[in-house]
Amino acid sequence: MSLSSGLLPALAPLPVLVPLLAAAATLVFGRQPRIQGFVVSLALTAVVVISGLLLYLADRDGTTAVQVGGWETPIGITLVVDRLSAGMLLVSSVVLLAVSLYGSGQNIRDGGAKQPTSIYRPTYLVLTAGVSAAFLAGDLFNLFVGFEMLLAASFVLLTVGATAQRIRAGVAYVMVSMLSSLIFLVGIGLAYATGGTLNLAQLALRMEAAPDGVRTAVYAVLLVAFGIKAAVFPLSNWLPDSYPTAPAPVTAVFAGLLTKVGVYAIIRTHSLLFPDGGFDTVLLICGLLTMIIGILGAIAQSDIRRLLSFTLVSHIGYMVFGVGLGSAAGLAGAIYYVAHHILVQTTLFLVVGLIERQAGSTSLRRLGGLAAASPILGVLFLVPALNLGGIPPFSGFIGKVALLQAGVADGSVLAWTLVGGAVVTSLLTLYVAARVWAKAFWRPRSEAPEGHLAAANPPTLIEDSEDVLYDERVDPGRIPPLMLVATAALAAAGLGLTVLAGPILGIADRAAAELDDPAIYISSVLGDPEALR
Repeated sequence: MSLSSGLLPALAPLPVLVPLLAAAATLVFGRQPRIQGFVVSLALTAVVVISGLLLYLADRDGTTAVQVGGWETPIGITLVVDRLSAGMLLVSSVVLLAVSLYGSGQNIRDGGAKQPTSIYRPTYLVLTAGVSAAFLAGDLFNLFVGFEMLLAASFVLLTVGATAQRIRAGVAYVMVSMLSSLIFLVGIGLAYATGGTLNLAQLALRMEAAPDGVRTAVYAVLLVAFGIKAAVFPLSNWLPDSYPTAPAPVTAVFAGLLTKVGVYAIIRTHSLLFPDGGFDTVLLICGLLTMIIGILGAIAQSDIRRLLSFTLVSHIGYMVFGVGLGSAAGLAGAIYYVAHHILVQTTLFLVVGLIERQAGSTSLRRLGGLAAASPILGVLFLVPALNLGGIPPFSGFIGKVALLQAGVADGSVLAWTLVGGAVVTSLLTLYVAARVWAKAFWRPRSEAPEGHLAAANPPTLIEDSEDVLYDERVDPGRIPPLMLVATAALAAAGLGLTVLAGPILGIADRAAAELDDPAIYISSVLGDPEALR
């Protein structure tokens, strides 16, 4: 028995099971936050190790399907581990671990200072399980279950602290998420009515025999559902108003991961269920508009969190660009860029959390002098900002070059238009990063238009013998080491994509080659595809 055949079936369910079991344990230790924190860190570290092993095995031995509970295909729950799903698991688990450590350093609280993180941590672990379930799902229904797990957890995390602003943002987020889930359910119903199955491999076979109009309708409904979740224009207006109100770790993990689960779903269904490219032109146009409109929205912002939320939307366009090209080269570029963007965007949101903690504001009209006040904070912002802008030799540059080469190889007028739009977006991203650097880090705070309105120190909860006061201000002191280490580790991981660009691009190329040949996935899941048509 090979290592893959013996070890991988046992490992595949663990990225879902370990966080769920740990969530139960954290509920047991709800009044002991230190034990909670240890359980969370141990569980997420285990998920990182397991995901790394899954990627190694998938890259060495190819796609493997695991039937949960011993049910025969396609009746039971199928988990599929290939290079794409395992790679997404590894990157997301690294981010989730780093953000969890950052949150522990920040000491997120559900309300007053007397209330420990009893709700935040188990909910965070459920979010982790939902992300893992979505990446591993081998059928549309369990993909939906994974989405709903992470969305239900995100509803709670978004409103941690229950401030009026967070509740307002949470209501809008819940409404949009419920709408996308409803549309997804409609798509699942249409897919089942068309193919009589929800197993992705079997559905891929039966979609080939479906009438063109029916296949187009199913694809259109699923694209709308996933487009909302991925924040693809014109379905992205909800995001900039929802993310900035949450605590910094929550905003960071939302920005880094939640939209990428939607992108993953687009990649998987596009390459497996609808490889004929019926909506490639629509994807390319939406990718172009997402890039341009998103970055123009960022230019108009004076708050760093909202600015980064718009850059998040903008750079989703690069991934949609790669998918819309419908080629292995485009998919490889999109896969590498997804990994790059998860790490870099999460790092930037964590840095913004540090800025808010130390300076008391995220408004460019009130900030200044941060480079002199905290050189480490300046470096932690500058490196991922330049990476996001695509300055060589960072991973952002490498990912953009891979996508541009795929666009040039396509050679169509629309592809060349996307190439031009991608270059313009990259330049405007650099402008936005330079603007934040010049105003928040370089100029003296006394020159900020509203610098006098920002207190020298941020508000901090002060507990007395009977009550909690919210209007006192104390010196925030030095940045907590755990917050600093977590942010620096993610920044280093982003740089690791540059240093190890060759091997990582090799994995992305092999993943794209697998996606470009749906027969590999289908035969790995079904064995003899003809017997299950």
